[in-house]
Amino acid sequence: MTQLATIPKLAAPCRLIGRCRGVAGELRPGYTVPPASETSLEINRIMDTRQFIEQTVTGHPVVLFMKGTSQFPQCGFSGRAIQILKSCGVKDLVTVNVLEDEAVRQGVKEYANWPTVPQLFVKGQFVGGSDIMNEMFENGELQQLLKQAQAI
Repeated sequence: MTQLATIPKLAAPCRLIGRCRGVAGELRPGYTVPPASETSLEINRIMDTRQFIEQTVTGHPVVLFMKGTSQFPQCGFSGRAIQILKSCGVKDLVTVNVLEDEAVRQGVKEYANWPTVPQLFVKGQFVGGSDIMNEMFENGELQQLLKQAQAI
């Protein structure tokens, strides 16, 4: 069984980080040989997912874990989060569609200790969900945070 590989897919005006089956010659993070037991398989999958999340949020200035894509959000909260970030003028937004991978969907909730999606990270730090984003946007805090991160 091959593990899912992390590869970027371009989507204007932001980049979508997705997880899809690897193709020969692609870099495949995680393990390639199935572990001896189901318990070790689950532990390796959790570590691989956590590493994916950590590398994504620390490797990009602005990351939004959301349901759907920036062009086609799959819930109103994710759609609102995208509208807010576009209104702020974010230059280099990376989105992760959590509907593509249940492990990432649950893993990001544990990583940020926040029960819902969408989740915004700026410079590797968890900011909040769409309600917090909206509140910060209305009082100018989000624009200030994004400006300090040189994302707008």
